[in-house]
Amino acid sequence: MLKERMNIYRTGFQPTFWVANILELFERFAFYGSKAVLAVYLAEKVGLGAQTATTLAGLFSFVIFSLPIIAGVFVDRYGFKKTLTACFALFGVGYFLIGLAGLQFGQAIVNAIGKTPYTVAVLLLTAVGGSLIKPCIVGTVSKTSTPNTRSLGFSIYYTLVNIGGAVGPILALQVRQNLGIEYVLVMSSLTSFLLLFGTLAFFNEPQSEAPTEGTRAFGQVFRDMLLVFRNFRFISFLVIFSGFWIMFWQIFYSFPFYILEVLKYPKFEVLETVDAWTIIAISIPVTALVKKWKPITAMSLGFFIASLSWLVIASSPTVVAAIIGVALFAIGEATQAPRFYEYVSALAPKDQVGTFMGFAFLPVAIGAFVAGPLGGWLVQAYLRESMNPAMMWRIVAAIGLGSTALMLLYNTFLVKKDATR
Repeated sequence: MLKERMNIYRTGFQPTFWVANILELFERFAFYGSKAVLAVYLAEKVGLGAQTATTLAGLFSFVIFSLPIIAGVFVDRYGFKKTLTACFALFGVGYFLIGLAGLQFGQAIVNAIGKTPYTVAVLLLTAVGGSLIKPCIVGTVSKTSTPNTRSLGFSIYYTLVNIGGAVGPILALQVRQNLGIEYVLVMSSLTSFLLLFGTLAFFNEPQSEAPTEGTRAFGQVFRDMLLVFRNFRFISFLVIFSGFWIMFWQIFYSFPFYILEVLKYPKFEVLETVDAWTIIAISIPVTALVKKWKPITAMSLGFFIASLSWLVIASSPTVVAAIIGVALFAIGEATQAPRFYEYVSALAPKDQVGTFMGFAFLPVAIGAFVAGPLGGWLVQAYLRESMNPAMMWRIVAAIGLGSTALMLLYNTFLVKKDATR
């Protein structure tokens, strides 16, 4: 059995598959390491304050997760290697410029432009680069694996993404404690430039034996967008589902301030990784458990469990309660995640599944856009003005419970009786 499995790894994937996944792993270290500290860095080191910092962090994530719909055109037109090279170049420059706002020798430049305009500009530059990574790596995984190993290939890819989410913040903690929080961004920049050279040296343009669908132009992308936005049922589902991601992004936006100011636990990055570590540990058994459930059942239960997690955090201002709460949130995430894409594909018209699946990341983007200013308001109103931190988590839980109810109502009144039920 072991020999057979090793043979699959050798023959089922092209060499570029492994190169792409190694690049992805180290890119995730840089991305999640910087994301773990970004809100605190912008608020405290750059001096923007919690409200502005979390709003800009939300804008950053919104652009990263909304632009891949358009970024795929660059992959089609210029190829995987050129697009991936551009991605790491933009990441390298962008991360450094974000870090420059916290470095002493960068203050003259930042002050001349203005802290907020400067930060907005460099965050958008970095986010544009980040939007190119997903179509590049996901497309490479698909093209460099055989039909029989494609499912395994994506499993390897998602496992490495979660490892990046778990290890990246731990690496960021070491850099922050030994060098300073601004150097987390500098290290992400250095990592990105090393990945740029790695791409140029080792990444080969993937070749697929399967026929391609043809190159899409920007005009076609925008026509596809209009097609999707005219589908009220589908867009309603994506908007409702964004409620989950409004909760999720609080782990990186308001939760770090709660850890530092209420729990008085200086290693806030460690608690941010509880979600990723839990996902790694439970995703396989939870996926097996919900495999035969109706998608709406699994997603609704996942929403409900994730919502309750914030009430656990609200119940006791302790590190133990925070760990249990975030772990419970991860259980909810693992419960709904495997069925989401299945449900999206079933909602799409049969001849437009590919187009509609391209918008699957839209709830992540919407959630980030809303969660940013919401997180800043929660910190200001309930950590620093009313001194009632439990209320901020009750509000987050209420958003989740409300989204759960809306999802059930949506399924009852908008989805056809025969759709994935």
